[in-house]
Order: sequence, then structure tokens, then C-alpha cells
Amino acid sequence: MKVVLLQDVKGKGKKGELCSVSDGYARNFLFPKKLAVEADSAALSELKSREAAAAHHKKEEIAAAEKTAAALNGKTITVSAKAGAGGRLFGSVTSKEIAEAVKSSLGIEIDRKKMNVADIKNFGEYTAEIKLYQGVTAKLTVKVSE
Repeated sequence: MKVVLLQDVKGKGKKGELCSVSDGYARNFLFPKKLAVEADSAALSELKSREAAAAHHKKEEIAAAEKTAAALNGKTITVSAKAGAGGRLFGSVTSKEIAEAVKSSLGIEIDRKKMNVADIKNFGEYTAEIKLYQGVTAKLTVKVSE
């Protein structure tokens, strides 16, 4: 019997999947516990529309990430820091400070955890790579000044 799972079922599949199970398992376990519904035409059309909506949302997220990447690529962000002896910084410039500088200067909010930047302990220019979505990255120049 073909069923559409309403919740994750161990050993059978994830929520929203179409799977084939024995008649007794479906009638005695899955249906009474509201874990699945029979795969009739209404359930299948709902499953297809849900998959189409998920694909549409994914395309929108990718388009938004590419738009943000185009706005960030090649830009230079200036971060000021306190200097110690010999031109070295007190501490270091963190990804959190870079994310705040991007938000204040460009108005784009970035998750600091998705930023890949080397340790910045001296003045100069550094390259930060930001992963906006799977396969969509942006490169940003960070200029550290006194």
C-alpha cells in the first residue's frame, strides 16, 4: 500500500515522503497514530503542491543571496581599532566587528558565523569570504586602520 507520511517514521522515511508499506502496518500502526495517510489523488496532489512551493522558496532564497553577493563583492569596509606599540592591535578584529561595520556602512546584515576571515592582528587590508547560501559566496576587502 502506498502512503504519504505525515511525520518521520523510523525505518520508513521522512515527513512528506511517499513510501510503500504493507497493508497491515498501514492500517494497524500508521493510520491510528496519525503518522500517515493513504496515497489517494488528494494526498498526492497536496504532496506535489508542497514540493513545488518548497522549490519556489529555494529559488527565491538563492536569488536573494545572489543579490546580496552582488552588493558585497569588491566592496571595501574600513574598521578602526586601537593601536599598541609597533603598529600592532590591542587584541584582534573579529568577524563580529566586521559584520557590524558592514551593517552600518552598507546596510546589509550578515551572520558572523558564515564569515571566513584570517586572524587580523595588524593594520592593513584583508580579504573576508562570506558564505551567503550553498554555492553563493561573496568576497569583501576589510581595511583595518588606526
